[in-house]
Amino acid sequence: MEQISEQLGQNLRQLRQDRQWSLDEAARRTGVSKAMLGQIERGESSPTIATLWRIATGFHISYSSLLTGLTEESSLIQQGITLDSDDPGIQVKALFPYNPATGFEVMQLRLEPGSSTLSDPHEAGVSEHLIVTEGCVELWLKGQWHPVRQGETFRFAADQPHGYRNNSSIPTEFHDIIHYAGQVRPAQPLTDT
Repeated sequence: MEQISEQLGQNLRQLRQDRQWSLDEAARRTGVSKAMLGQIERGESSPTIATLWRIATGFHISYSSLLTGLTEESSLIQQGITLDSDDPGIQVKALFPYNPATGFEVMQLRLEPGSSTLSDPHEAGVSEHLIVTEGCVELWLKGQWHPVRQGETFRFAADQPHGYRNNSSIPTEFHDIIHYAGQVRPAQPLTDT
């Protein structure tokens, strides 16, 4: 986990420097406090999944870019990158980082019994495609929870508040294929316009 926190901090610092943003500017654009951004950059904090999404959205990059580095090259991915977050009982693994040719990234989420996370809306045009491989995940969408059971799939527009929870007594696991519909910038150095 320490290595991932270091990589995450380096990625965030590099993104901020590439755009020539101060911590104040990054905080304004992401909605994440300056203090929290500084802690993440120094590897002193393990941010929640919701915080990582706010950062990715504020920088107009994919979620997995924060976890996997700043290059988008094709590669064989042996095991993915796992992130244990401050969200109790939730583990996220980037199986396939964002690919600009397809506009997709593939994440694997594991929720222990009783765990939940809520997400702010992503940018317009972002959609999520869930494939439940174990247990039953409940999806918060349009003010209500929707159960999605093992073997079932669910697609939704992610530009609205949404969340996931495991209300059962066993772990649940699902793949989340996130499509950015051309809204995400490459994670390479950019200048802000």
